[in-house]
Amino acid sequence: MTWQQVYKQWQEFPELDLFVKDNLNHYKNNEAELEDAFYAPLEFGTAGMRGIIGAGINRMNIYTVRQATEGLAQLIIQKGEKAKKRGVAIAYDSRHQSPEFAMEAAKVLACRDIQAYVFESLRPTPELSFAVRHFDCVAGIMITASHNPAAYNGYKVYGEDGGQMPPKDADALTELVRKVANPLTVETVENEHHPLIQIIGEKVDQAYLEEMKAVTLDHSLIETYGKELKLVFTPLHGTGKMLGERALKQAGFEQFVLVPEQAIPDPNFTTVKSPNPEEYSAFEYAIALGKEEQADLLIATDPDADRLGAAVRLPDGEYQVLTGNQLAALMLDYILNYLETTNQMPKNSAVVKSIVSSELATAICDKHQVSMFNVLTGFKFIAEKIKEFETSQTHHFLFGFEESYGYLVQPFVRDKDAIQALILLAEVAAYYKKQGLTLYDGLQRIFKEYGFHKEVTIPITMSGIEGVAKIKQIMKETREKELTEFGGEKVILTEDFLSQQGKDYITNQEHRLELPSANVLKYHLEDGSWVAIRPSGTEPKIKFYMGVKAENQAEATKKIDCIKATINQLTAD
Repeated sequence: MTWQQVYKQWQEFPELDLFVKDNLNHYKNNEAELEDAFYAPLEFGTAGMRGIIGAGINRMNIYTVRQATEGLAQLIIQKGEKAKKRGVAIAYDSRHQSPEFAMEAAKVLACRDIQAYVFESLRPTPELSFAVRHFDCVAGIMITASHNPAAYNGYKVYGEDGGQMPPKDADALTELVRKVANPLTVETVENEHHPLIQIIGEKVDQAYLEEMKAVTLDHSLIETYGKELKLVFTPLHGTGKMLGERALKQAGFEQFVLVPEQAIPDPNFTTVKSPNPEEYSAFEYAIALGKEEQADLLIATDPDADRLGAAVRLPDGEYQVLTGNQLAALMLDYILNYLETTNQMPKNSAVVKSIVSSELATAICDKHQVSMFNVLTGFKFIAEKIKEFETSQTHHFLFGFEESYGYLVQPFVRDKDAIQALILLAEVAAYYKKQGLTLYDGLQRIFKEYGFHKEVTIPITMSGIEGVAKIKQIMKETREKELTEFGGEKVILTEDFLSQQGKDYITNQEHRLELPSANVLKYHLEDGSWVAIRPSGTEPKIKFYMGVKAENQAEATKKIDCIKATINQLTAD
């Protein structure tokens, strides 16, 4: 069918949801917007599907949610009656229509005789991951668009291990979703008061918080210095408050204050330009409050509380927002030093990170003789590695992270967990406070020991049909060029994860890459720097990652600027 035919099908549907109907009327005089809404269905990427809320097959609405859930239901039905009884856990965040989307998913599942466990109110993504494991569910659904702007919502699917659904199952699910010919006609039960729809809440919260006790390493440190640590916490209008506040109190941190304006769930994210904890603008309220309180540390969680950002106090009293790689280095350095000095380091300890994350973490692991494993971007690959460790009994998982502000300490959750990171980072801050230092001082110590590492990510948004084509063109042309240098530094190794081929330019030898196929290019340079290029799986963006090591910040910045110049040439029209 053409997009015009699909549009007409929606126009003529007799019982169209009122919100969708109003939105459809909004499109009437804008053919470009109409085409974008109906030209293709939302796709599953590295974290499910995500899109603008509105009418159309390329938008988030109750019909695309039903379609996705019908596909999931068919996948579960294929697994048999036991899988149907194990059921699906469902949670949602503070975004527009999140509660409605969650219940629509439950009603589709119930219509297919599949048990659904639905949280009574908004909850963080990591608690959804926990709930899947807690109830021994066959799958999980999280309604969230993470840190995207207010106009967006999304749908993440989780596997039975509590990790985001891995590629093989996700591909099977996508195929089943596409077989749903008309999302408008997917059947549901009449209402939420169905015996197969069970409402859950406080008991799961308590079970999660009980597991959180294992995140704290040095209880005596927190008993003494946790009381003195001044912390400002903002959940950025999202889900982080309810569990974050309770977890901090449980761990023993007493002097924390919430940013009052941002402690209230708000689907419009009224006080911020973007609810993204990696951006300085997200910390404006926290910084103002931090200066009043003379806080040691400012922490922000994104709307679904799976990602965490932080700002540290500088010697002049101002605050600096750290990168995800820097926060990971601080946490990892603390974990490994503590375990080593207390003789508690497990045998065959391992850390897992994505291929676009900092090599500073690798250097820290090398010092402590801890194995570092690199996986593709997407926390589900870290979850897969944890499962592999448990099955093979070959390694003991200590820490996992992605540069995009996602961290996991204890594997009772199988996704990035900002609540765990909140408690651990507060403990790291207490550790440095005991020495009369700040986290900023701690980071400088790490740089002094391992060299100054700097990483930068350049995301370039290319929206709509033209944007999709442009991103494909850039990846195609970059592959064909076989780049030999970035910023004046020679390429010594290229890794193409799509063809799963690597080429060593020093020996002129090619080799097979062990990781699964993915549309990613990575270049290793002669001076130890690296560059990676990949399209986002959940947003209309192409991302350029780069990392350098230098003697100091000025030298690192110069190297980054030189690499940027080459990237600008790649993206020029």
